[in-house]
Amino acid sequence: MKQTLLDKFMSKKGLYTSFWFIAIFMVVILIYFTANLQKEVPPIAKTVKSQSGEVLYTYDDVAEGKGYFQEFDLMDWGTLLGMGAYMGPDFTTNFFHDRAEFLYDYYGKEMFGKTKKELTPEQLGAVKARVKQDFHQQTKLLESGVTYTDASALAYHNNVKKLTKMLVEGDPERAFPGGVIRTNEAIKIAAFVDWSQMVASSLRPGTEGIVGEQRTWSNNWPHEPLVDQDSSYNNDIVSLWEFLFLWTLTILVIFLSYEYLFKKDRKEDLAPALKVTKLFKSQKKLLKYIPIVSLLFVVQMFLGAYLAHLYADPTQNFIFSQHILPFNVLRSMHTQIAILWVAVGWLVGGLLIAPWVAGKDHKYPWLVDVLWIALLVVAVGSIIGLYMGATGQMRDTWFWLGNEGRELLNLGRVWDIGLLVGLVFWFLLIVSLIRKSATNNPLVGTIIWSAFGIATLYIAGMMPINKIIPNFTVDDYYRWWVIHLWVELTFELFAAGVIAFMTVSLGLISQKTAERVMFFELFLIMMSGTLGVGHHYFWQGLDEYWIAIGGIFSALEPLPLALMIVEAWKNKRDQMAEGNKNDFSTPFMWIAGSAVLNWIGAGFFGMVINTPTISYYAHGTYLIMPHAHTALLGAFGYISIAFLYMTSRANAMANGWVWNDKWSKIGFWLLTIGVLIFAIPTLVIGLEQTKIAAEMGYYYTRIHSALDVVKGWMWFRILPDSMMLLGGITIFVDLFVKTYMGKKAVN
Repeated sequence: MKQTLLDKFMSKKGLYTSFWFIAIFMVVILIYFTANLQKEVPPIAKTVKSQSGEVLYTYDDVAEGKGYFQEFDLMDWGTLLGMGAYMGPDFTTNFFHDRAEFLYDYYGKEMFGKTKKELTPEQLGAVKARVKQDFHQQTKLLESGVTYTDASALAYHNNVKKLTKMLVEGDPERAFPGGVIRTNEAIKIAAFVDWSQMVASSLRPGTEGIVGEQRTWSNNWPHEPLVDQDSSYNNDIVSLWEFLFLWTLTILVIFLSYEYLFKKDRKEDLAPALKVTKLFKSQKKLLKYIPIVSLLFVVQMFLGAYLAHLYADPTQNFIFSQHILPFNVLRSMHTQIAILWVAVGWLVGGLLIAPWVAGKDHKYPWLVDVLWIALLVVAVGSIIGLYMGATGQMRDTWFWLGNEGRELLNLGRVWDIGLLVGLVFWFLLIVSLIRKSATNNPLVGTIIWSAFGIATLYIAGMMPINKIIPNFTVDDYYRWWVIHLWVELTFELFAAGVIAFMTVSLGLISQKTAERVMFFELFLIMMSGTLGVGHHYFWQGLDEYWIAIGGIFSALEPLPLALMIVEAWKNKRDQMAEGNKNDFSTPFMWIAGSAVLNWIGAGFFGMVINTPTISYYAHGTYLIMPHAHTALLGAFGYISIAFLYMTSRANAMANGWVWNDKWSKIGFWLLTIGVLIFAIPTLVIGLEQTKIAAEMGYYYTRIHSALDVVKGWMWFRILPDSMMLLGGITIFVDLFVKTYMGKKAVN
């Protein structure tokens, strides 16, 4: 029969070729945009002065202020241009809104001798026109310099006074105890924040005189009715196309998957399920990783529950005084520990699989111990650094040993380098052992080279190596390079390879089917995950075309993984019906859960927030939390836990120990149901915030009292948080008992 073009595309060779074509194409495009980055980012003015000649601040003040902003980890308390944590204010919006309010009073008195509250509707319209003129015609953000009107200069001084008081004395209503930042440091931070306010409020050159297309450097974010700043038609039309595009592609992916990929495997095509009779020396050394990783998981869960209490009642201490454990420090630890336990769990999986694939052990098994010690030093040192840096105890060494104050990439540079060395060392350990086997095994090859990508991509967040990047927009561009291209590209590639390898090894899917599904998945990941980084670039200072790019390339890639798990689950059900017990049913349960939660978290909840129109109002609100928590825990955390259980199960099989799935299942369902229930209150709270942002302006959505109407939902989080914490404890205890307290099976 003559092959059609579609038949050729869906063949193993066609999918393999298509993957490399789309990978090279997407990477080249991303490099092109990166090379032209400096042409589109908002500049930092050499000086900002008033019309009367007063120098308000300079380029150096902004750069120094950004350093203090990072040193004291304010991004893990509030947000800047919507990026950061949700307890504190959005610093950008506060300066923007307060400047506008000040100008209304100033020009109201100048034009009519009245404050804003005293103006008639007609007078208010005239004053609004004058305020908009000040913002959009008289204030131009240029590298050569900015000249504020005398009115805006006074507004700036007013903003500096407010911010300095809040940072130095604290903001108890929003869980910021104060007492760390000094007045001179707060003044520099104010210069940096005011620069971000100009990014949000001043017009991008080239758009000033175009009626209907005027836009600020931040593409008109945030919504601010005081100057008629709102979402644009462009956001709406891109959102519409995104839904149509993804709806059509979803149907196409389902059709292609069932028409070409998921043919019923014959029993003779399925590999026998993996049987373990002994462990290699390097694999035995992995057992010490299990309690450390699972304990870090429990600690991270506890910190999440602790933070939820502070979100619900920020004025009260919870167990410890907020002066001892400030919110921003706890939040930083919560996110960094999550990255650590997930990453180390994946390291365990790679080191466990490598000897099985190669059929032999490492020449020097003790190198696994070296990696364990190195990771332990990085984990302990970085957590201490996060605390001491943010609490002002490392003013001279914060950058190197403390915290970098960049959300999710917060480790001090020394710990950054240590983690990078550990990741590279891990990659070399794996590739040195299985490089020959990988030539004939695409599943293993995918694991190897995605591991290389995970290691090397981290470098993007470490440039320049010895100092911070002064421009926040440039810095945030590369920060998302690491976070997004880790989570939605290299991590996904690694997950696709691992899931394919394990389903084949467990005798659930044939090698042929797994390879075809994996290559199809890799094609979709590269297509959507590379330029999909653009949905993080909508509002922080990059040009408008990122709205179209980031809007279209979105959350399609989890679908084939979920479909593959459905097929594997059907095969597993058939095996059970025939009385064939699968020894690795517990690890498979976590892998299946990973694929399903990946689709729910990255796909479903991702689409809730990724369309430009919704993102415009929901940016920096609780609406992001269901996506972030479900996707990270399900897509990557569950695979890490699966690796821990697989290591423990292999050890039990090698020793002939009894194995019972009861507590493993209890921990799994506590965690899974908990994170799904967690999504309910955070969705409700996020939708309320988004409504406020659309109706009243973004400034009001970040006032803590605005959440009083959903206060009950804040406290409702006790239920899912308790379930997840209990699930984490169950998993830790279960793994510890299964790994170190096993009992011989009675024959």
